[in-house]
Amino acid sequence: MDEALRARVEEAAETAALFNAVKHESDAAVGAVMGPLMGENPEFREHSDEVPGVVGGVVGRVNDMSHEERAERLQELAPERYEELMAEDESEDAPLPDLPNVEEYDEVRMRCAPNPNGPWHLGSARMPAVIGTYKEMYDGWMLVRFDDTDPETKRPDLSAYDEILEAVEYLGFEPDEVLKASDRVETYYEHARDLIDAGGAYTCSCSGEDFSELKNAGEACPHRDKDAETTREEFAAMVDGEYSAGEMTLRVKTDIDHKNPALRDWVAFRMVDTPHPREEAAEYRCWPMLDFQSGVDDHLTGVTHIVRGIDLQDSAKRQRFLYEYFDWEYPEVVHWGHVQIDAYDVKMSTSTIKELVAEGELDGWDDPRAPTVASVRRRGIRGEALVDAMLELGMSTSDVDLAMSSVYAKNREYVDETATRRFLVRDPVEVPIEGDGPGSAHPPLHPDFEDRGDRDIPVGDALVLEPGDVPDAGDRVWLKGLGCVESTGDALAFTDDDLSVVTDGDVDVVHWAPADGVSVRMRTMDGDEHGIAEPGVVDHDVDDVVQFERVGYARVDDLDFEGDADVQTYFAHP
Repeated sequence: MDEALRARVEEAAETAALFNAVKHESDAAVGAVMGPLMGENPEFREHSDEVPGVVGGVVGRVNDMSHEERAERLQELAPERYEELMAEDESEDAPLPDLPNVEEYDEVRMRCAPNPNGPWHLGSARMPAVIGTYKEMYDGWMLVRFDDTDPETKRPDLSAYDEILEAVEYLGFEPDEVLKASDRVETYYEHARDLIDAGGAYTCSCSGEDFSELKNAGEACPHRDKDAETTREEFAAMVDGEYSAGEMTLRVKTDIDHKNPALRDWVAFRMVDTPHPREEAAEYRCWPMLDFQSGVDDHLTGVTHIVRGIDLQDSAKRQRFLYEYFDWEYPEVVHWGHVQIDAYDVKMSTSTIKELVAEGELDGWDDPRAPTVASVRRRGIRGEALVDAMLELGMSTSDVDLAMSSVYAKNREYVDETATRRFLVRDPVEVPIEGDGPGSAHPPLHPDFEDRGDRDIPVGDALVLEPGDVPDAGDRVWLKGLGCVESTGDALAFTDDDLSVVTDGDVDVVHWAPADGVSVRMRTMDGDEHGIAEPGVVDHDVDDVVQFERVGYARVDDLDFEGDADVQTYFAHP
C-alpha cells in the first residue's frame, strides 16, 4: 500500500470510526468500522490484508478521545456526516412522519391486508414494517386481514397464509387480530342487500365490453333503473350460484357523468366458476370485488388510517360512494409510491417468482437468488435490519429505491458483535507445509472481545489456500494467526520473520484452513461456492451467523448436510 492510499484509508477510517463512536456514545469497534469502510470504498478491497492494520491504529486513536472531542473532530473532518448524525438523532424518536388527525381518534387502528397468492417478496415487507412501527408509535392496533376473495385471477396459495404471518413475526411485529376475508362472505352479502334496499346497487347482465362502451360514453346501463325487488331477487340468484362467470354482476350506483370513467357504477360482486382453494369457502360462487370487501371490512374493524399505493387512489374514491350510502365516516388515507430493490436479477413479482419455482429455476422461495422475505431470512439477515432500511424510505408518494447495501449495513450493526470469526477457504488449493512452526493457530473468536477466547486450528501436514493467495516460489505470505511462510515451489516452509514484515507492507496476510478441515457449501446470490473451513465451524448451532474472515457474514444452515459438503451455509453479505 503506497503512502497516498494509506492516507485515504486513514481518513476514511477516521470518519467511519468517529461516526460510529459519536452515534453510539461509546468506543468505536473495528468490526463495525470495517464493514461500511470496505462497502463504500471498493478500491480498498484488493488491499484487504493491510487495511485492518491501518484501521486498528485509527480506531485506537479515536477511542482515546472524549465524546466531545470526537464530535468536534467529526464536524471538522466530515461536516456532512456530522449533520446526518444530528438529523438522525432528532428523528430517532419518530422514525416516520406523523399520521394525519390522530388526535381525533381514541385509538389508531391500522390494517395490513395482503393477498395470500404467494409468500412475500421483499417489497411486501414495507407494509408491515410501516404499519407495525406506527402501531408502536401510537400504542395502536394492527390487523392482518387476508384479502382472499379472488379465487381465480389472484388465486390464494394455501401455504401462504401461515408463511405471511411468520414473515410479520420475523419483521418483529405481532398483529392484534387476524382475519380471512373468505370467512366473511355472508357479511358482505348482508351489506350488499342493505345497499340494494338503499337504492345504491343494481344487478347488471351487460357484457364487460358493452358496459365499458356505455361507461366511457357517459351513458347509463339499461339495467340501472331496475327496481330494488328485482335486484334483490337476481342478487339472491347470484348468491345461489344460478349464474356463470360473466352472466351477472352487482354494481354500485355512483355518478354516470363522473369525470373519471373508472368511478362510474363500479362492480361490487361478480360470479366466479373456479372454487376457492380453502375448503371453508369452496361453495361460494358470488364473490365481492376488493373495493367492496375492503371498504366494508375497514369500517367493521374500526380502521382509522389506511396506507396504500398512490396507484390505488381510485379505490378510496370508489369506496367513498359506498360509505356515503351507509352513512359511514371514511378513514384517513396516506398514499405512497412503489419500492424498487436493486441487486437481484429476478423480477420482484409474486407471479414471476412462483413461475420460476415451479419450473425449477429457483429452488424455492428461500433461494438466495430470490428477492423474497424468506430468502433474506435464510441468509441470516435480521428482520429488524430490513425494517430499519424500509423506514428510511419514508412515506413519499414518489417511487423509491431500496439499496440492499443499506439492508446489509443495518444487519452488520445487529450481527457483528455476536458473529464468531472463522476461516473459510473457497476453491481450496492444498499445499504441504514443512519446517519448524506452531502445530496450531489460536486467533480470537472475535477481535473486539478477547474474553470470548481463542479458536484452536490445527495445522497438520498440509493446509489449503484460496487460489489467489498461493505464493509463487520464493515469495512469502503471512498465515493469519500462525506466522510467516515461504513457498519452496512444492510446499510452504516456516520462516523466522516477525510481524514487522506485515506492518512494513512486505508480506500479505492470508487466511487458511487445515487440509482435513470441514467441507462447506455456501449458497450465494451468484451461485453455490465450495470450500474448506476450520474445524470449529461444526461447533455452531443452526441459525448462528458467523463471519468468514475476508469473505463475509453467513448463516449456518445445516450441520448434517447430505449433499456435496459436510456443512451448508448461506452467505448474507460482506
